Order: sequence, then C-alpha cells, then structure tokens
Amino acid sequence: MKLPRNVYKPLAIGAPEPYRDLPVRLERMIHFVPPHIEKVRAKVPELVKSVDAVLGNLEDAIPLDAKEAARAGFIEMVQATDFGTTSVWTRVNALNSPWILDDLTQIVAAVGDKLDVVMLPKVEGAWDIHYLDQLLAQLEARHRVKKPILIHAILETAEGVKNVEEIASASPRMHGMSLGPADLAASRAMKTTRVGGGHPDYKVVADPGGEGPRAVYQQDLWHYTIAKMVDACAANGLKAFYGPFGDFSDPVACETQFRNAFLMGCAGAWTLHPSQIDIAKRVFSPDPDEVAFAARILAAMPNGSGAVMIDGKMQDDATWKQAKVIVDLARIVAARDPDFATRYAI
Repeated sequence: MKLPRNVYKPLAIGAPEPYRDLPVRLERMIHFVPPHIEKVRAKVPELVKSVDAVLGNLEDAIPLDAKEAARAGFIEMVQATDFGTTSVWTRVNALNSPWILDDLTQIVAAVGDKLDVVMLPKVEGAWDIHYLDQLLAQLEARHRVKKPILIHAILETAEGVKNVEEIASASPRMHGMSLGPADLAASRAMKTTRVGGGHPDYKVVADPGGEGPRAVYQQDLWHYTIAKMVDACAANGLKAFYGPFGDFSDPVACETQFRNAFLMGCAGAWTLHPSQIDIAKRVFSPDPDEVAFAARILAAMPNGSGAVMIDGKMQDDATWKQAKVIVDLARIVAARDPDFATRYAI
C-alpha cells in the first residue's frame, strides 16, 4: 500500500505533479466524434462552440481497418483546432487490444499538452488504472507535458461494477466514471439489445383488486449501477456520467434517462448525435426556478447554520448544502453559457 505522502508524487521523473482536486470544468456533455471521417473532423472548429467536451473516439464504432486512420485523424483534429475552454478527450482502445500502446504513445507525443482526459474502456479493477497511470506519467515526462492527463473509466463489465470503489480511489489522476450499458448488459447476460434507457418488460404491476386493468410501471434497468457509481465517485471527489443513449429517434426517452442521472448526481452524459447536445445542455444545467429558490436559501442562511422558514418550508443546514450544490453548478454554467447566465439571477 502506497504511503499517503507519496500519493501525490509524480510516477516518473519529470512528469507533472498530480492534481489534488479536479480542475473546475463544465462537462454537461461529452460529445463523441469519429475522427477517421474527414467531413466530421471539418465540423469540429464550429462544434467546440456548442459543447463542453469533444471526444475523439478510437474504440467501439470504429471499424478495425480504420483504427489507425482514427488515431491519425484525432491527432490532426486536435492540432488544427483551437478548443478554447472546451475539454479535449479521447476514448482509447481497451488495454487488451493491439492498438492501445500506439494510441497512447502517439497521441501524448503529438498533442499531450492539449489532451485533458483519456477515457479507458472496460475497466475491471484498480490494476487497470495503475498501469495507465504509470504509463501516462512516463509519456508525460518523455514529452515534457506540462499538466497531468486525467483518466476516465467506463464501467461496462460486472467485475468493474463489483470493484467500483477500488477503481475510484486508484489514482489522483482519476477524473470520473461513465456507465457503459451495452457492454455491461452483455457481461451480465441481461436480456436486452438496447443501448441505455429502459425496457418495457422490466416493470412492476399493481396488486389485483378493483375495476379496470392493473396499473403497470416501467422500471429503470440502470438505477442500481448508476447509484453505485455516483456514490463511489462522490466519495472520492470524482464525476459520474451517464453513458450513451442509442435511440436517436426517441428524444423524450433520452431526456428522461439523462434527467434521472442528473437528479441522482451525474455531472453529464455522452452525446453520440448532434440532436442530443441540446438535450444534455438543458438537462445538466439546473432549472432557473430551482436556482432562484436555492439562492434564497443561501441568502437567508449566510453561514449555513440554524433554521429558517421559506414559503412555509423549513430550511436548515442540510438544505443549505443542497442549495449550495445547485447554486455552485449554476455559477459554473453561467460562466460558460451566456444563455443560462441571463436566466440565472445569481
């Protein structure tokens, strides 16, 4: 076990010192881009104006014969684009793939100082994070990268979910985690072919009695896993994210799933299609009425102690903390998004 005083020491001579707290960034959506497609890359300079994070995808959804083109396209895209305050991510191939070493060595060498986060798929335990942590430190040192590149883990196997607490605390380089519902469903032998969202057969039925049909309520297949992921992330100062919602033709279901995740504590979600960007932006920005009420709580209890009545409801130190979460997020949103800045009276 590493001694506490050594946790925040660089893992390679010349590597940047690890963060003690995550940089404050708005990440309502992580927008996936297939970088092997030239016409998609050409749209990125305009795209960065409307999204919080751009991710060059090198793993699933990239054909095997396009893996090297995707990597080269991502490097070209990052080199050619001024991202401003938009975060730059890449999802590399899995650690058991033949492409992972070239993904990391070539990308860090070429654009290490512009890369904010490496998303690692199919993380099963802390050992996966330890390996990537050490390798990134070596590459940062070799290429004189000035800030640490963070790691974001995807939970998409049963073993990964089982080990979620150890994964979350594996390294100060950890940024957060995302739910990967499709691979996780396969790992668990779940009987669904849907990518995220609910299932009409996963439901509860009201007790019999009375007239008319019995009420039926569809349930959320992912509630347990999201809650477990959120707790592990919150306990370690990380961010939790909902992953992909694959049915682009159902924006209502997408928004509902994103909102459930937001209410449970997720910071954002993946957007795989341009139509999902505004959904994520709307869902993961706090409602202006909620922000206004939360601001009233903070104003009535400046130091967070005691209890007050507002609109007939008691507010105390616990609700003060809830209000602070909402107002703090609203300020981060307002600093980046002028549209929401005009709607928040803070």
